Amino acid sequence: MTGADASSRDTAERVAAVPAADPLTPADRYQELFQAVQRTRVFPDGKTFVDCIPRQDPQRILERYRAQQHRDDFKLTDFVHAHFAEEKAVASHYTSDPDQSLKAHIDGLWSVLTRHPHEHPAGSSILPLPNDYVVPGGRFREIYYWDSYFTMLGLVESGRRDLLATMADNFAWLIDHYGHVPNGNRSYYLSRSQPPVFALMISLFEERGLCKALSYLPQLRREYAWWMDGTDDLRRGDAHRHGVRLDDGSVLNRYWDDRDTPREESFLEDETTASRSVRPAHEVYRDLRAAAASGWDFSARWCDRADDLSTTRTTAILPVDLNSLLYIAERQLARLSESAGRREDAADFASRARARRDAMLRWMWDEAQGAFVDLDWQHGSRRELVTAATAAPLFAGLVDDDPRAERVAATVRERLLAQGGIATSEVDSGQQWDSPNGWAPLQWLAIKGFARCGQQALARDIAQRWLHTVGSLYQREGKLVEKYVLTHDDDGAHGGDGGEYPLQDGFGWTNGVTRRLLHEDPEHPAHRACARSRRGT
Repeated sequence: MTGADASSRDTAERVAAVPAADPLTPADRYQELFQAVQRTRVFPDGKTFVDCIPRQDPQRILERYRAQQHRDDFKLTDFVHAHFAEEKAVASHYTSDPDQSLKAHIDGLWSVLTRHPHEHPAGSSILPLPNDYVVPGGRFREIYYWDSYFTMLGLVESGRRDLLATMADNFAWLIDHYGHVPNGNRSYYLSRSQPPVFALMISLFEERGLCKALSYLPQLRREYAWWMDGTDDLRRGDAHRHGVRLDDGSVLNRYWDDRDTPREESFLEDETTASRSVRPAHEVYRDLRAAAASGWDFSARWCDRADDLSTTRTTAILPVDLNSLLYIAERQLARLSESAGRREDAADFASRARARRDAMLRWMWDEAQGAFVDLDWQHGSRRELVTAATAAPLFAGLVDDDPRAERVAATVRERLLAQGGIATSEVDSGQQWDSPNGWAPLQWLAIKGFARCGQQALARDIAQRWLHTVGSLYQREGKLVEKYVLTHDDDGAHGGDGGEYPLQDGFGWTNGVTRRLLHEDPEHPAHRACARSRRGT
């Protein structure tokens, strides 16, 4: 038996051994018990309960709750702790060495952030996977779709081909099993996805010699079909799920969630937000869920009023970065279909890519601002807010030989370039996906987008500023975090603020992007950052 045969057999055996996921989400499974727990805040963080592990059969727990809840001596908190176990952080013997360089620290973290299929508890909300995978860290104890691509960038440079291979197979398995990649591998995430980066993943796999991208063509086709479901039959001005047909007949995409109830992991927060709106609650819930699908949860980008989350209208907005990623997928599908000898399919996908590009240049280019912006399809107008997403068409190759790339570069220098990197937006709304915060994935898209379009000086500048930001915090605190404030003080950089939960350490995509940028800039001072040097010990 060859090594390839053995590997194929091992993969098949792992897939066959994947235990069945609970078909119901926690809200569906526990019904009024779920609502009582979340509304009374038995746990300060709403995500805690939806990740809890039942100590016995879930149906039996619900029956006991119904039988006991009206007793005079019933205490909900006691009942919950008696019947559920909190999902604890995976035990690790890892201790950060204060003498470690930033690069060595990241290399050592991958094993800490790795989860194994045998660790999946029965009856919980986890969607079991066949292979090992890397989580972001902190409260995020499952994979997240778009996070994982940026994590993979670092795994490559750390020499962790083993994890790259297992994660590749996991994402293919999710598409085969569910028809799309969920927001994360939890049952309560199944109704939505995240920015579609599977095409980027398989390009990375091929570039690094892990496998031929052609082997993932079936999964890429199936995921694309999920995003485009129903669009071929749309009339002008109509929408269905992720697709919208505009008045000129072109089709662009939006974020969507198939449910219109409060997010289970943020149940009370969503009910509170909806109570402030004049719109029907189910519309607000759908738009909050769609914003979570975007990965930008939350931002003034989706709101009619920056200071009021209840004005979120995500499903009315066609995002420039989502459509850039789908343009990449269409071009990838055309290339791979041609390689597979499916010339008719190749021509169809190439035509779809051209049509999307034309529509984006027509509808999303703001000549006055010199930027790509989102489109409010319901109002028929471009959104005024300029965000870091303006670099996504450059990253996707829409304007490789186009003067618009230079205009975007000038706009970013003037309006978004901050001390520590490229700002998420110009608005300080109090939400985490706005100023003053900066995020690793947005730095990467901008750096590679500007470099692709001949704006190497700006690309280098953003990369150097970001490495200084991450290195400064690492030197002071010995860790990497989810997001960063891009304005430094006398102590250097600080972790970002805002949002529904505290700042998280870890952190998968920060590690990945930073590790890749360190590889590309071997002389940057961040290489010399170590925690002990700042502490003076």
